[in-house]
Amino acid sequence: MKTIKAALVVQNCIAGNFQKNFDFCLHHITCAQKKGAKFIVFPEMNLTGYVAGPDIKKISRPITKDMVNDFSSLAKNLELTILVGLAEKTAQKKIYASHLVFYPDKSYEMYRKIHTAPFEKKYFSTGNEIKIFNSHGIRFGIQLCYDAHFPELSLAMALKEIDVIFIPHASPRGSSQEKYDSWIRHLRARAFDNGVYIAACNQTGDNTKDLFFPGISIFIGPDGNVIYKSIDGAQGIHIINIEKSVLSEIRSHKMRYFLPHRRNDLFKF
Repeated sequence: MKTIKAALVVQNCIAGNFQKNFDFCLHHITCAQKKGAKFIVFPEMNLTGYVAGPDIKKISRPITKDMVNDFSSLAKNLELTILVGLAEKTAQKKIYASHLVFYPDKSYEMYRKIHTAPFEKKYFSTGNEIKIFNSHGIRFGIQLCYDAHFPELSLAMALKEIDVIFIPHASPRGSSQEKYDSWIRHLRARAFDNGVYIAACNQTGDNTKDLFFPGISIFIGPDGNVIYKSIDGAQGIHIINIEKSVLSEIRSHKMRYFLPHRRNDLFKF
């Protein structure tokens, strides 16, 4: 069965330095393609950097035609799907934590973070659509950081027959080991309960706005076991393999795939 390579990127995202963050993306997209990746996933708000205070009004940016053209051209020319994030400022002056998906064969789509953390609510608006994306024979969802703490969001995606949930983070504080210990509690459950792959990555280092991010990437199989992890905190690309045969094996097993046996008469979603 089909194996799809994806690249999870750990990036030091300087808050407000769009050009530096953008240039980092361009270089690593090319590197990922050379490694055979068909997807490349950058952390939450990697283009603008992340803050959850008044400075977000200064560093947030609209989605411009030039930005779209640059990433769309790369996706088409390199034949890979690019997932990048920013603090998106709309014409109505709303700010969203948004992640854009650029395809090799069509225009882009977007996911806006549905669950904002308590300290983000004053500054960020919330998205209201559970989006499902398709590329390279893979159906996938996107969750951003705090989204992953809500089991019903993963369930809603799994019921739409996704293969993987990509979870870009901008999650500060603590060491990489401490962040791993935190993530593993809920991310393994999301994978195991729903029979899907979970692939997550974080920002790393000092963002120059008094936040320090522990670099980490993690890949969890549909059986809930950790396939790959990196907790060294360094910037870089981490290649993972999404195996369709593993998904088929889990989903054909009566005692390892739970969704077909839900009480749909009691749970109405």
